[in-house]
Amino acid sequence: MSQSSLFSVAQAQAALAADDAVFIDTRYDLTDAQVGVRAFEKARIPGALFFDQSRVMVGQCTGKNGRHPLPQLSLFKQLLQRLQLDTGRQIIIYDASNGQFAARLWWMLRWAGITQVALLDGGWQAWLAADAPIDEAPVDAHRVSAIAQDIGLAETVAEDAEQGQMPLYRREAILAQLDAPELCIIDARAAERYRGEVEPLDPVAGHIPGALNRPSSHNLQADGRFKTAEQLRAEWIDFIGPLRPQQIVHQCGSGITACHNLFAMELAGLTGSALYAGSWSEWVAHEGAPVAVG
Repeated sequence: MSQSSLFSVAQAQAALAADDAVFIDTRYDLTDAQVGVRAFEKARIPGALFFDQSRVMVGQCTGKNGRHPLPQLSLFKQLLQRLQLDTGRQIIIYDASNGQFAARLWWMLRWAGITQVALLDGGWQAWLAADAPIDEAPVDAHRVSAIAQDIGLAETVAEDAEQGQMPLYRREAILAQLDAPELCIIDARAAERYRGEVEPLDPVAGHIPGALNRPSSHNLQADGRFKTAEQLRAEWIDFIGPLRPQQIVHQCGSGITACHNLFAMELAGLTGSALYAGSWSEWVAHEGAPVAVG
């Protein structure tokens, strides 16, 4: 993983001053889709674009493909081209949720073949704490969403999603290999959701049988910044044991926080693990899906 995968606030400020990067704001709330839009309209990093998780970073929900299905890759690439984000210029992504939504876009951009993409370590909170420049002028928060709708991104279906530059696993492939020792599923949700004690978002509680649980919060220090690459590497190697990254499939509730674990593994130099994009919300949308609790 290149050193540009994670930018400190100081590094990001230098890139902003040099006009050497594109910033993308991905603030969002799973319980209120307008939280990020309102926050962006109020204040943002100067020049930042706003990528709406519910209107830009997803395809059409069918009721069987999860809460945040991937869009069709070819149309997502069209959006990036229209926004001139495929030019090789450094992209820095931030949110206000410890990198959860930023990591989802990081994965999607890598999926689309863009390599110069990084997260802002500590996100919006760290930017504010450093008294870094912000823009509070009126802005069109829906510009990117309008372009996405113009190319039909909102009307695509997850089943049309292509493999792209990052490994993807389908539900059918996981079902076929559920008992295979060479496949390891890692669930990024909070431990109580994994155990099936609570389920605030999906109709069935529990986890995919055989899946291990490493909450994405374990990738972070107490201040919301990522642990060092060395610490993450040691922790992840201890967690997965003799397994190779290529044997790992990450999932969560809807394919968002799973990308946080993917990012952490890549930051640690453990490249090549896959995403189950539909995740738990797709898994339990199909009648008779195997479910484990505890």
